[in-house]
Formats: sequence, structure tokens, C-alpha cells
Amino acid sequence: MTADHVFTALASPARRELLRLLLDEGAQPAGRLAERFDMSRPSVSEHLRVLRDAGLVAETRKGRERHYRLEAAPLMEIRDWLNPYERFWRERLADLTTLLDDLEDEDVRRHDN
Repeated sequence: MTADHVFTALASPARRELLRLLLDEGAQPAGRLAERFDMSRPSVSEHLRVLRDAGLVAETRKGRERHYRLEAAPLMEIRDWLNPYERFWRERLADLTTLLDDLEDEDVRRHDN
């Protein structure tokens, strides 16, 4: 899947919550996941389909139930894509820290005189 599919899937708060549940609690049947939401079961199934199509969850059948588990690989690809931006903000925060430290030192020197 492309990054566009992953970003589209992650755009929905309900889908992000489904991923969180699968991360925190492990693989689960669709019915158990649907119980956690204030929406119809078909709506939850549609969200799970979008996540599956984006490669964010894997689906297996056990009898009549469909079980879903988190697939981390697409998230790791997004993390890698975001990494240069993280470095950008880390550098900006370091610059801000330096500026604030300089201002504090200047303020201390002013009060000591």
C-alpha cells in the first residue's frame, strides 16, 4: 500500500482507536472490537476494511468470526517518512532552549549588577 492509503486510514479517529485497541489488547474478533464503539457493527467493519486495505491490520477467519491483528510495517514506513520532520523540530527546539538559556543568563547578570 502507498503512504496515501495509510494516511487516509489514519485520518479517522475511530480507525486510530481500533489500532490502539489492537496494540494494547492484541488480536481480537470484529464483534469484540465493535462492542467498544457507539456505532453500528457494519460501520466498525467498514473501518476495519479500510485499515486492512491500507495494510494496517491483518484479518483471519476462525469459523464465522473474523479476527484482526495490528500490522506495524506501514506505520514504520510512515515513521521513516516523518523522521526528517522530527529532526527539523528537534533542531528548532534546541535553538529555542539555547535562546531561553541565553536570556536567563542575561537576566541573572542584570540582577547581579
